[in-house]
Formats: sequence, structure tokens, C-alpha cells
Amino acid sequence: MGIIDYHSPLNVLISVKGHPFERDAFAAVFESFGGIRHTFVEQPASQNFFNPDAAEPWDVLVFYDMPGIDFSTQPPGLVTPSDALKQGLMDLLASGKGMVFLHHAIAGWPLWPEYGEIIGGRFFYLPSECRGRPVLDSGYRHDVSHEVSVADTTHPITAGVDDTFSLTDELYLYEVFEDDVEPLLTSGHTFDRDHFFSAHHAVTGNMFCNDDWAHPEGSALIGWTKTQGNSRIAYLQPGDGPETYASAQYRRLLENAIRWAAKRGPGSTLND
Repeated sequence: MGIIDYHSPLNVLISVKGHPFERDAFAAVFESFGGIRHTFVEQPASQNFFNPDAAEPWDVLVFYDMPGIDFSTQPPGLVTPSDALKQGLMDLLASGKGMVFLHHAIAGWPLWPEYGEIIGGRFFYLPSECRGRPVLDSGYRHDVSHEVSVADTTHPITAGVDDTFSLTDELYLYEVFEDDVEPLLTSGHTFDRDHFFSAHHAVTGNMFCNDDWAHPEGSALIGWTKTQGNSRIAYLQPGDGPETYASAQYRRLLENAIRWAAKRGPGSTLND
């Protein structure tokens, strides 16, 4: 397994907007990382950097955004990405640009199925279709105190992280493409409809409701890795608010994920 070089400086572009968050507390996470320079760019302006030429100054792209959903209407309107954006992201994957997706980023571009294939899963605000089958809207639950277990203690992303630790954060009942990802983290929470609320109810004015929402049991995976094209992809589901931002375990996971996605370190290979 390759060695992660923690002394090599990295430049990270962080795409934000589309979901409310406490910016200063979130920025403090990245400010705590030694040797990592970060630049915040809001959607849709960040889309201008999603091609190999424009993204060249950055070693890793971090997504904490939710493009493709217009929350100004109830239910929200869905927006299709431009052909140029789709081609640019595909070219970035072919070039090997590392990407880290956080929390609500898994809900991005609901009308572009390939985006979910890049991340390794999907969160839907509306009943939809996923991999050729109809699915209900996904579930959410705020302020869940739960036990996180590390599924792969040998992976560089989990280096220095306790085998089990507690978080209080928002969890999702969502679509996870388990056969296509390498598990990193699982949650001890119960992932069934009785322990979550309907996202569709929420965006149509009925928060914290799961009436008439027969969502099947879901995956306990809350963190994973995969490769797409020549790029390393990491997804970390935690990250809703300041309590998680302040967690030393979360910060270590995120810093490790960025360094792993950058393929930094002597002897590092795509399969590390």
C-alpha cells in the first residue's frame, strides 16, 4: 500500500451551495489541515472549473453542493446539466482528477444518471427511476446520535481514525450501489422507513413526515471509495453541521480522503 505524504502541499477546489450550511464552521475544517490550500466557489460558478484545463490548478475537487435542483418551487424543479458540463466532468475522470463528495452532494444532478454512477449512489427528493427501476424519494433524519464503525481499517482514508466512534449528524435512507463501491464506514442506526422521514414530503411543505411512504430498508454504508475512469472517488455521508465539522474523527477522515484522492505519496498507485 502506498504511503500518503502529509507534507506535500495540495490545492483543493470546494464547490458549495444548493443546501444551507454554516460556512465559517465548515471552512474551519479545511483551515485545520496543514499543507492543504482551499478555494471555495459557489454553484453555478464552480461549473466553469469542471474541465481539465480550468481545473488544472487544483489537485482535488471537493463537492459540498447540490446542483440540478431548483428549490424555489414546490415540489422542486429539476434541471438538466449542459452537454459541456457533462463532457468536462467525464474528461476530468479520464485525466485522473481526484474527487471527494460530501453529505448532500449525493443528491446532485438527479436528471443525469451518470452522476450517481460517479459518486456510487443517489439521494432523491422526488420519486424517480434509478438504474432502470422505479424508486421512492429518499429519507432523511436530523440530529441522529449513532455509532460509526470503520469497515476497512487498512485503507489510507481511515488511518488514525478510531475503529468505532460516535457522531450526531443527519443520516440518509438512500440508494447505494454496494456492488460498485469499496466500503469504508457503516452506521449502527436502523435504516428503515420507521427511522426516517420522506424527502418528498419535506419539499412539499410537510416536514418530519413518513406517512404513506413505504420506502424499503436501505444500506448502512455511510462512506466508501471507488474508481471512475482514472480518478479516485470518495464519498463521506457525514457532514451536516458544526457538531460533525468539529469532530476530530471527521476531520481526519476528510483530510485523509483529500490526500488519497490526490494520489500523493511515494509508491502510490491507483489501487492503493
